[in-house]
This record gives sequence, structure tokens and C-alpha cells, in this order.
Amino acid sequence: MNAKTIFRLMAAFLMMIAIQGCSSDDDKQTLEPTLDVTPANIAGVWKLEEWNSRPLPQGTYCYIIFTRKERSFRMFQKFDSMYARCITGVYAIDKDKLGNYIISGEYDYQMGEWNNSYVVTELYASGSMLWTAKDNPDDVCRYVRLDAVPEDIIRESGYKE
Repeated sequence: MNAKTIFRLMAAFLMMIAIQGCSSDDDKQTLEPTLDVTPANIAGVWKLEEWNSRPLPQGTYCYIIFTRKERSFRMFQKFDSMYARCITGVYAIDKDKLGNYIISGEYDYQMGEWNNSYVVTELYASGSMLWTAKDNPDDVCRYVRLDAVPEDIIRESGYKE
């Protein structure tokens, strides 16, 4: 091989690497480092955006406000009734033997524990996180961070501080 052929092969190889290195907007988040799942990092308002890779059915929603200090939550949801509800309780974050962050919760007023504990992954500073039910890997929820729960939803739930 002469030098000209080697140069062309190297140029073609570098171009292939450059093209493969380009990413779409969908790939951007995979480049962003994930945060540790701590009460400080999840504190704030979150909206359930997708459930099992699908948007929520029309007219349903779930907003969760996590409080760092008290490790408490307020959930505004409309799933199982005609009207919005505000549900409160406490949550815990633990690590399992595999190093996964697990979030679980208990409702106030002796209403019991959450139906599932969840493995929390893909917690990004840009404002999204993924929850996968610990006992059902097909049950996946994607949450996005918001500044506040919409006022009309708070009003509809009848919540008063």
C-alpha cells in the first residue's frame, strides 16, 4: 500500500468514528451522569410522565412532592377515583445488595405501604428519573421534575396546608 491509500483509509476511518460519535437528542441524556438517589436529590415536585413507555390515559395524573428533611411526600393523583386526591406519607431510600437504590413508602392514617418498592435509576440533574417496580421489571414509570403542582389540581384535591 502506498501512502496515499493509507491516508485515504485513515480519513475514511476517522469519518466513520466522527459520524458514529454524533448523537441525537434522545442520546444526550445517556451522556449526562446520573445522580445518587438521595433525599436531597429527589426533593421537590415530580410528575409521572410515562407508565410502561406510554403517556398516562387522558384525565389521569400523578404529582409527588418529596420533602428532604422529613422524608415525607404529598401525592396528588387521579387514578382510582373520579376526583383528585391528596395522599400523604413518608418514604425511605435504601440500597440493596446489588447497589441499586430502592425507594419505598408508607401512607399516613394506617393506609399501609406502597404497593411496590421501586428501583430508581436514571436520576438526572436535568430533571428526570426512572422507577422500576422491584418485583415486576415490566412496571416502569418515568417522572419529570416540575417547579410546582398546578394550582387547579391542588384545588381539585381539596388540599389545604
